[in-house]
Amino acid sequence: MKSYRLKLDELNILADEIVTNFQKGVVILNGDLACGKTTLVKEVVKKLGFSGDVTSPTFSLQQCYGDNIFHYDIYNHGLEHFISLGMLEELDKDGLHFVEWGDDELLAILNSAGIDTLKIDIEKISDDAREYKVEYAHA
Repeated sequence: MKSYRLKLDELNILADEIVTNFQKGVVILNGDLACGKTTLVKEVVKKLGFSGDVTSPTFSLQQCYGDNIFHYDIYNHGLEHFISLGMLEELDKDGLHFVEWGDDELLAILNSAGIDTLKIDIEKISDDAREYKVEYAHA
């Protein structure tokens, strides 16, 4: 596991690592409300060349950015609802998938299905700094 303490204007450091080392699979993002999950997704998506709006899919469940970047939020309805809608199969599509509020159960399911995963836990240190704990769990 790698750990980063970054100010928000240094987030490109972590985004560069993700873009360099994890081109496809599922990135599971965890942390308290307003800790910066969507902010991290915005930075990575920008690095991948997408220039449109990147917003939290809290109420829509899924956002797509181009043809192969996907963003999910399972906070409101939980993993069981996500699975019941058939969204688990979406995570097997070729591309990079960001899941906000994924948990260890989702991680286990993905790893048992042979899907590469990257788990990032985010902790708010101050108004402009976060600690990111990054754990690759390649299938």
